Amino acid sequence: MAIKYIPEPFRIKAVEPIRVLSADERSRKIQEANFNLFYLRSEDCYIDLLTDSGTNAMSQSQWAGVVRGDEAYAGASSYFKLIEAGQDIFGHAYIQPVHQGRAGEKVLFPLLLKKGQVAISNMFFDTTRAHVELAGARCVDCVVEDAKHPSRRVRFKGNMDISKLERAIAEHGAQNVGLIVITITNNSAGGQPVSIQNIREVAAVARRYGIPVNIDAARYAENAFFIQRDEPEFQNKSIKEIVREMFRYGDTFTMSAKKDAIVNMGGLIGVKEAESPLVLKIKANCISYEGFYTYGGLAGRDLEALSIGLYEGVDENYLRYRIGQVEYLASRLDDAGIAYQSPVGGHGVFVDAAALFPQIPYHEFPGQVLAVELYREAGIRTCDIGSYMLGNHPDTGEQLRADFEFTRLAIPRRVYTQAHVDLMADALIEVKQRAASITRGYRIKWEPPILRHFQAHLELAR
Repeated sequence: MAIKYIPEPFRIKAVEPIRVLSADERSRKIQEANFNLFYLRSEDCYIDLLTDSGTNAMSQSQWAGVVRGDEAYAGASSYFKLIEAGQDIFGHAYIQPVHQGRAGEKVLFPLLLKKGQVAISNMFFDTTRAHVELAGARCVDCVVEDAKHPSRRVRFKGNMDISKLERAIAEHGAQNVGLIVITITNNSAGGQPVSIQNIREVAAVARRYGIPVNIDAARYAENAFFIQRDEPEFQNKSIKEIVREMFRYGDTFTMSAKKDAIVNMGGLIGVKEAESPLVLKIKANCISYEGFYTYGGLAGRDLEALSIGLYEGVDENYLRYRIGQVEYLASRLDDAGIAYQSPVGGHGVFVDAAALFPQIPYHEFPGQVLAVELYREAGIRTCDIGSYMLGNHPDTGEQLRADFEFTRLAIPRRVYTQAHVDLMADALIEVKQRAASITRGYRIKWEPPILRHFQAHLELAR
């Protein structure tokens, strides 16, 4: 039985009209898009779950901040408000704004990684993996085994497997491990949280070998919510206190602020120690790639909205609603017998497309098959998180096989209502009823050399 939907802790003051295309129009649009949902126009999508990044609804306080934004090129008051907020919430001495998370990786990773090295993570997301490879290094994933079994309802399935981490360091040599990345929450594993106990254990290993730790912090507040709820040591701690404790163990962090800071554009780099030699190098790279370091590629209005959103993202009433909305959708899927990465994570439901389409092999991309079918069914745009997204081996060019074949329904923050969530569930149920009749997946006609799923052209497999 579906759990109770948690009422929105806000009132709606502005609306954006959306429309539903006919089934024939949707079928034509997805073919014209080469079966790649990134090519669809947003006005042709009734419910857009492609990502929760930058698709959020800002609050009245944030919009008021947009008007107050100081647009000075250097030393804007909005910059200093953001720095104070970042230092207060994360506890890192140096805070560098950038225009989004991958910009932070572009600025920081070449300073920590070089050709021939590896970076180790609980699980790299696609853009982070790309920036490791662009720096000349290679990625090693060490997520716990439970994460690879979507039906297992185990807490903290985003954790790093400490034994795997130790083996990876031994295999490559500590001197060849340039960085350990802890992704919170673990997006590629289904938005699964990471416990503070696990963060502490990873940091202890890193210190023993002299390897720096970077926290990929896009969904820091959602991760803190799960810690408060499920890790006994922290049940009586505030979200803000938990966030400070998580970040104690990172030497640096990179963050897309377009998620838990509830803004449409922005990102951060943090450095724990103010006297770190990284600080001057980060400033230099930022000036080269992003603009002067006191704006980091952002307008003053963005800096202002971000400084407000950092606090709104750790509001406990908001987080209870945020996670509750996703849990409501997951419970509808439980009732319908549709498998997903369980228990559900924070920012969306990752449907197990391989379970829904066992007849579709990984190299025909079952996650993309379900994404296309959801658009055809109800105009819902989603995203493959599987072998299609994972891409090819950077050295051999061979198609990699992902640990999961997920279709991610990423829920934008403060955007959709219960009626929309019910429609998502209804559409998945309709696709399930005809899933056995879908016997062909997709093959790639053309792909770029990196991050292919954003631009690739697909066709039905022969």
